[in-house]
Amino acid sequence: MPRKSYSVEEKYQIVKALGEVNSSLQVSSIYKVHFSTVLEWKYKFDTFGLEGLKETSSWKKYSKELKLSAIQDYASGNYSIREITRMYEISDPSVLRGWIKKYNSHSEIKDTSQERTSSMTKGRKTTWEERIQIVLDCLGNKKDYQEAANTHQVSYQQIYQWVKKYEAGGVDALKDRRGSTKEELELTPEEKMTLQMKKLERENERLRAENLFLKKLEEIERRQK
Repeated sequence: MPRKSYSVEEKYQIVKALGEVNSSLQVSSIYKVHFSTVLEWKYKFDTFGLEGLKETSSWKKYSKELKLSAIQDYASGNYSIREITRMYEISDPSVLRGWIKKYNSHSEIKDTSQERTSSMTKGRKTTWEERIQIVLDCLGNKKDYQEAANTHQVSYQQIYQWVKKYEAGGVDALKDRRGSTKEELELTPEEKMTLQMKKLERENERLRAENLFLKKLEEIERRQK
């Protein structure tokens, strides 16, 4: 389902609801907002008031030194991703995850301004799962396309197009349709059976992933109590 944009008033109502029921999982289910987004809004409201719930189109820069320091704090095991994100005032946990991924792959960590220049036009091939994650990270980071490009090492234009497709048609719109133009009516009985089996396999994989995700949410809820 495409992810909607929330106004300050809507975010405030959701944060208020969290205070009343004291369960991010329950609020997430009611308002169809990811539980981590609900918790992040609460933190920003508690810290900055209504100003913290406002959207911003500004592009935040980070120095190489700050990035390395945040990565080292995470590697120490003394802090969680979310704690480090707040300590260093990083725009979103997904940004920090991107730095950690680059560091672990032995890619050079640079100042954000240097990364921006190198990622303006550079694109790369991605899987469907990658595109979904990248789009969700971008939306969770207030549509900061450039930061998402830096984090995931894809081009600004790629992310911009993926977000538009996702908002128009959900995750299915992010599938690569190239080379698959053969209509189902043209398929042989054997090809139709194979296609149906693949659909069932994907559905089973999706259900397994959802079950694992719900178990993870329940575990997080238990830790919060």
